[in-house]
Amino acid sequence: MIRRAMVLAAGRGTRLAPLTDTIPKPLVQVAGRPFLEHILEVLRAGGIEEVVLNLHHLGERIAEHLGDGERFAVRIRYSWEEPILDTGGGIKRAEPLLAGEPFVVMNGDSLLELALGEVAAHHRARGAIATMVVRPDPDAARFGLVELDHGGHVRRIAGRPPGVSEGLEGFMFPGLHIFEPAIFEWMEPDTPFSVTRVTYPRLLAAGSPIQGFVTHARWVNIDTPESLAAADAELTRRPFRY
Repeated sequence: MIRRAMVLAAGRGTRLAPLTDTIPKPLVQVAGRPFLEHILEVLRAGGIEEVVLNLHHLGERIAEHLGDGERFAVRIRYSWEEPILDTGGGIKRAEPLLAGEPFVVMNGDSLLELALGEVAAHHRARGAIATMVVRPDPDAARFGLVELDHGGHVRRIAGRPPGVSEGLEGFMFPGLHIFEPAIFEWMEPDTPFSVTRVTYPRLLAAGSPIQGFVTHARWVNIDTPESLAAADAELTRRPFRY
């Protein structure tokens, strides 16, 4: 059982401005409550007991709303960033709160209708340092194509590393992965960097195993005004079940 998770919640949400000038993106209302509460519901249903959030833009608003997590039935801790450290740098900064056991990472602006226990079981069975949840999407390349071989191993991300020529199938990455604690050895401290554009290519170049978990689950995100409206309509019409 995986007990810990990190939610990436530090971003400015510039594409949702001016809404996010005063409200941090994870607290934007979706289907009648802050989007972050939907995320915590997924994590709790998946057996997560401890949640780490990295905070920067309007982070105090998030900390005030969630507190220690007691009313959400999880323990919540915070990793503050100044300056903001992007996804990889944010995960590395939170190492003292996550080290020692596998952990889930979720984006604070997207959500899958997926049982985390299935992903965790897949991750344990494959013995990879990381497992990326991926899904088919006709616009997958727009999100940064994640390409898997026939054995389900991630072989290339956004065209990197070059020179991988065997038959691969492309997917989009909806922002959910599981890491072994050894992932921190591949990350530089106190440096802003993207986990998908820097850490994963390093792992691939070194031949370190990365597993893909393919799902057709419903997915929503709140990255733009259009996607926010679509997520609100979708979760209002038919709430996710886990």
